[in-house]
Amino acid sequence: MRIVLILEYNGSDYCGWQSQPLGCSIQDKLEFALSQVANEKIHVVTAGRTDAGVHALYQVAHFDTSAKRPLTAWIRGVNAFLPKDIAVLWANKISGHFHARFSARARCYQYLLLNHPIRPGIHSQKVGWFHQPLDLKKMQDSSRILIGEHDFSAFRAAECQAKSPVRTLTRLDISCRGNIIIFDLCANAFLHHMVRNIVGCLLYIGKGKHSPDWIQTLLESCDRTSAPPTFSATGLYLTGIEYDPEWNLPQINEKSIFNDYPRIK
Repeated sequence: MRIVLILEYNGSDYCGWQSQPLGCSIQDKLEFALSQVANEKIHVVTAGRTDAGVHALYQVAHFDTSAKRPLTAWIRGVNAFLPKDIAVLWANKISGHFHARFSARARCYQYLLLNHPIRPGIHSQKVGWFHQPLDLKKMQDSSRILIGEHDFSAFRAAECQAKSPVRTLTRLDISCRGNIIIFDLCANAFLHHMVRNIVGCLLYIGKGKHSPDWIQTLLESCDRTSAPPTFSATGLYLTGIEYDPEWNLPQINEKSIFNDYPRIK
């Protein structure tokens, strides 16, 4: 039997999604909790392997099990064994042909940036922070250059293991709510650190170090060493995974931590 889960988590205290020898990952905690409920060892496959410190509002994972349990067991039962900062939101049986990673058509992320002279206190580890004033329009103008299919080598981590640097970015919207700048990005897939590197480059434009068309030069260079450092992970959220309607997964209802529950419908 294959079960699909939707979960959310605060990634602040974890070494990322992927299982590690020290057991410090989201995957390690989820597999332990599922194994307790199933009374057998469970291995999960996820749609996106988030980095250390990255959060998720809508993460998808699947696992196979011979255990017969009511669906509530895979939600409330599993949550009883999970740390307080990880929660399963939804579970269902699904065809064995479904694959959380390979069936996904797109992934969406949101980066929340506090643009204020004073660092965050109450929102520490929930938002990124940049102290200098940023020109929103310049960042919006340059962001449009990145839309479409491109070689994103200038925006990938050196340790990225993707076979191809070519990705199709379908959305890059930048908006502002008070002192919070919101970056919304969607693509068929993302390279390692791609979102954080894009945000970091846009900040250099926003603070006036480069003109908006500089990002075109950087994109065409395919040279990561010409780009600014990778920006902080603390404000990054995985907000959605898109699948074909045939899989009948619930859609996310809200796409920001500013909004109230429920986040799926």
